[in-house]
Amino acid sequence: MKQILVLGASNSRQSINKTFATWAASRLADAEALIVDLNDFEMPLFGVDRQKRDGIPTRAQQFIDVISSSNGIILSLAEHNGSYTTAFKNIIDWSTRIDKSIWQMKPMLLLSTAPGLRGGKSVMETALMSFPHWGGKIISSFSLPSFNENFNVNDGIVNPEYSTAFNQALDLFQKS
Repeated sequence: MKQILVLGASNSRQSINKTFATWAASRLADAEALIVDLNDFEMPLFGVDRQKRDGIPTRAQQFIDVISSSNGIILSLAEHNGSYTTAFKNIIDWSTRIDKSIWQMKPMLLLSTAPGLRGGKSVMETALMSFPHWGGKIISSFSLPSFNENFNVNDGIVNPEYSTAFNQALDLFQKS
């Protein structure tokens, strides 16, 4: 059985992206989901001066260790002002000081969603370009627009067109 790291790239306790990633993982056959909360990896704001003064926080290594223990990653990207959330980017900044290839070539299903019409497509575009530089092996990706209209906890994705597109992305990931 594969262990899949499941992560919503937001530190919000009510993160729709964590909800979406967790739901996506529940759709996998023969996989155990390791659901991670970004709040478990909270660190001081990254800065070169801080690193020189205090060193790298142990939580950065702990984040890398969690990735190492997985066989694949489902990550749903939250979008703040068209980019990564500060909490997520800070974890990336600290972790890449230890190992630039933090994703370790683990197969990845990248997701994004937002209440708006684009569904986090701006942050998805950024991730599709930057993750390979950090050792990301992106197998497939999917953005769900208008989360509150197109998703509910009981039924998942309720729009048939989006459901089909999601299932295709999930199937590619599952076959990797």
